[in-house]
Amino acid sequence: MEFRTIVDIPESQWKIEPMERMLFVGSCFADNIGKRFTDEHFRTVVNPYGVMYNPASILHTVKRLMDDNAMPFQEDEQGTAVFTLGTNHVYILKETGEIVDNCRKRPQRLFQEKELSIDECADYLRQAIDCILSRYPKVRFILTVSPIRYRKYGYHGSQLSKATLLLAIDKLIYDLPLRAANYFPSYEIMNDELRDYRFYKPDMLHPSDQAVDYIFERLADAYFSDATRAFLKEWEPIREALNHRPLHPESEEYQRFKQQTEERLHAFEEKYASHSLR
Repeated sequence: MEFRTIVDIPESQWKIEPMERMLFVGSCFADNIGKRFTDEHFRTVVNPYGVMYNPASILHTVKRLMDDNAMPFQEDEQGTAVFTLGTNHVYILKETGEIVDNCRKRPQRLFQEKELSIDECADYLRQAIDCILSRYPKVRFILTVSPIRYRKYGYHGSQLSKATLLLAIDKLIYDLPLRAANYFPSYEIMNDELRDYRFYKPDMLHPSDQAVDYIFERLADAYFSDATRAFLKEWEPIREALNHRPLHPESEEYQRFKQQTEERLHAFEEKYASHSLR
């Protein structure tokens, strides 16, 4: 007897390869998932200018990274960008009419709050994707909606905001001429498979570490190549060795251990460095 509903996630037609170059931009859930990829030795950039909750701010980050030549990608390599959308609410600085990414604790009276429409959300995301593809044509995109609820909008308002984002992503993916972007159901996994407050942090709003680990595993099932699975098995003992905290770090024995671990790491990176060249 099955006591929960499992979200069906089709296997991706394209795969994430070992040590792939990856960009994570979006809500604090992007931080959580991006950290998992960083820990697993992918070459990642995660919210370099801070958390970005809405599609307009995601576009701002992409443009700034391009202007700063700070993208993690290479023109001749495949890579993956993950955009995690938190809300369709934006704040506009009245003085300039511009959407701000962070109010920086300035008085509320200086800003006007606005809810982006489905079309506006889709357009900002399309611009972000086009901006990256204009220089890095081999990058693929994973779009997802953060499962974190926003209490300040009211729980009904939070659901409406998430619905707008879901419809915008669906519209965008349908309109794209190439299958360059996929939707990954983080929001649905949290609300259907993990429908229990034990999978939330004490604030009852943010997913627990266990929930993030499970969502990462579901993403891995759909997107990791066979080479990546082998890569992760080889990486695990090296990661454990790198994280080892000795009782006597000055000892000759530990120095030998440290040198051997660095040699293993170098050989490991040499072995897998070319996997994302396609």
